[in-house]
Amino acid sequence: MSAGPNTSGALRHVLGHLLTPLLMCIGMGLAYLGAFHAPEPHDLRVDVVGSDPTTQVLAQTLQNKGAGALDVRTVTDRDTAVSALREQRSFGAYIPGEKPELLVASGSSDTSAMAVEKVFTKVAAAQDAPLEVTDIAPTASGDPTGQGVFFLLVALSIGAYASVAVIGGAGAVLPMRIRALLAAGMSLVVSLIGTLFAGPVFHLVDQGLGGVWAMSWLYAAGILAVGVGLHTFLRRWTTLGVMVLFVMLNFTSSGGIYRPELQPGFFGSLHAFWNGAGFVEGVRGHVYFDGHGVGGHVLVLALWLLAGAVLVVLAGLTEARRRKAGAVTTAPTGSDARAEAARTEAEAEEEMEEAVAV
Repeated sequence: MSAGPNTSGALRHVLGHLLTPLLMCIGMGLAYLGAFHAPEPHDLRVDVVGSDPTTQVLAQTLQNKGAGALDVRTVTDRDTAVSALREQRSFGAYIPGEKPELLVASGSSDTSAMAVEKVFTKVAAAQDAPLEVTDIAPTASGDPTGQGVFFLLVALSIGAYASVAVIGGAGAVLPMRIRALLAAGMSLVVSLIGTLFAGPVFHLVDQGLGGVWAMSWLYAAGILAVGVGLHTFLRRWTTLGVMVLFVMLNFTSSGGIYRPELQPGFFGSLHAFWNGAGFVEGVRGHVYFDGHGVGGHVLVLALWLLAGAVLVVLAGLTEARRRKAGAVTTAPTGSDARAEAARTEAEAEEEMEEAVAV
């Protein structure tokens, strides 16, 4: 029995929409497995404290054995090593001697600190000496693994890009200025929820909650502005486009799980200017490192918001041109208006369903 025209049309409709989840599956697999499946250090900066010939030989030996995994340097004293760690120029400092000591800063990255500890535990064991590990920038009491900031990033991202689907889909008939105001309002709400989670609820940070809120708002506002602006051009593909930008490439390059020194070069290069990295490193610098380097990370977040604002303006101008070009001298009939409204509503529902599924 052959399928009827309605069945065939429905099947084509479903098959067409299945392309989106397939692309998401491929993209997520490539991004997450490519970024996280085999973390290995490369050019991971570590210091050896001391200026005598023995220290120089140890540093050179580690450099040679590392074969590109480590960037080993010598510093004259402990204070210099601590300064390098606090400025995130190094990720570990080994002080040789009868009672060797390793300095780390888990607030910068717990996984990087663990990688450094693994290297120097072997060095100390070769000298038959137990290694004492000192953490000069420990994470907050509510974030023992140091990855709570990353999961805060995830929550903010989901709240922001899901809002894009609603504002762009259900709100597509609204003027762009109204959609922009809705985006601004949602970014404020999302950032306040994230700050509540970071502080009173889960105690991911012990101090600087005001700065965490400011960076949360900048981050969420940037995603909403970019997404609302892109919706005019991508329509039902906006969900996929926003996922590529703010999930696939964003989470993997943020440094929340592994810093770029433990990842393939592609994700390390994105870390320098992607908004997720700006948020994660900005919060870390603000909370654990006395604000060192925060200005640059805030600038990254502000530039993403500026790019979103430009997209919103361009989208508004584009929609105005489309309305002008599509204007007709005679008013549409009632059936035409109802058909257009039905198409718009169907597109909005499809887009929101895709966002909820994600």
